[in-house]
Amino acid sequence: MLMKISVFEAAEDLNRVTMKLGCVLTAGVLYFPPTMLWAVQMLLDWLILQGPVSPIFEGDPLILRCQAWQDWPLTQVTFYRDGSAMGPPGPKRELSIAVVREADSGHYHCSGIFRSPGPGSPETASPVAIKVQELFPVPLLRVTPSAEPQDGDPVTLSCQTKLPLQRSTARLFYSFYKDSRIVRDRSFSPELQIPTASEAHSGSYWCEAATEDNQVWKQSSKLEIRVQGPSSSTAPPTLNPAPQKSAVPEPTPAASPGPQPPLSTPSKDPGFSAPAQVSDPHLYHQMGILLKQMQDMRALLGHLVTELRNLSALLKLETTKGSAKYE
Repeated sequence: MLMKISVFEAAEDLNRVTMKLGCVLTAGVLYFPPTMLWAVQMLLDWLILQGPVSPIFEGDPLILRCQAWQDWPLTQVTFYRDGSAMGPPGPKRELSIAVVREADSGHYHCSGIFRSPGPGSPETASPVAIKVQELFPVPLLRVTPSAEPQDGDPVTLSCQTKLPLQRSTARLFYSFYKDSRIVRDRSFSPELQIPTASEAHSGSYWCEAATEDNQVWKQSSKLEIRVQGPSSSTAPPTLNPAPQKSAVPEPTPAASPGPQPPLSTPSKDPGFSAPAQVSDPHLYHQMGILLKQMQDMRALLGHLVTELRNLSALLKLETTKGSAKYE
């Protein structure tokens, strides 16, 4: 009889303690640290899933432990994420992910069978929410002063991203690419300087931000840069000189000599074409002036030849008249 009373009293005391713990856990959950909550939960559950207390960021390792009451031996341990088994049952009580991604977020729990001296039946732990936070956003590539700078202007490319406050002491490496080639590889500076832009700097650029261990790396979208070349000036139009009238009278048809060869005209010589397109506008202008001067010189030479022929005909006529007078 005494034994039965003792058992009943012990059972009543256990129920009373369990109810008190449940009330305390429900009413004071906001006031206990995670370690104390885990200890209280172990008093109420046969099996729990122990997860990290501090925030988890992408690139971090993640370890989840399926913890049994009094660390009793377990068998057929299975881990789940969002209700789906992550592998076949086994003896391992820990689930380890070396490098977590945002896709690893979810609700995790575990199940197992106590070998002894537990209940000997399958037990399941309550789910634990795991939120993998973004370490830094995808970088944004910006260019100043413009994505279409003038030839000779300075250009600055900035790879912009930001670490969270909890990881503000971490360091990122920045790399810059142009047309599938590396322009600068893994530098602590998020800026790329081009002191003097030229047409050779035109192309498709993007940047990459990465952690020191290169476990987390992200690339920006591509940005087209087009360097504008210098504006070319055209040569001034050339003016053909008006033909000059000869001051020497033309000989009469009776006294004119035999047929003369055709005179050259001040037309454009096929051997001298318009100046080729060059990149230097000043040189282009000087070539145009030189060509006009050569054309003017050819016109003057043509007129000079005409005058000399007229003078030769006149002298020949005077010589003929003088010979007839003395005969």
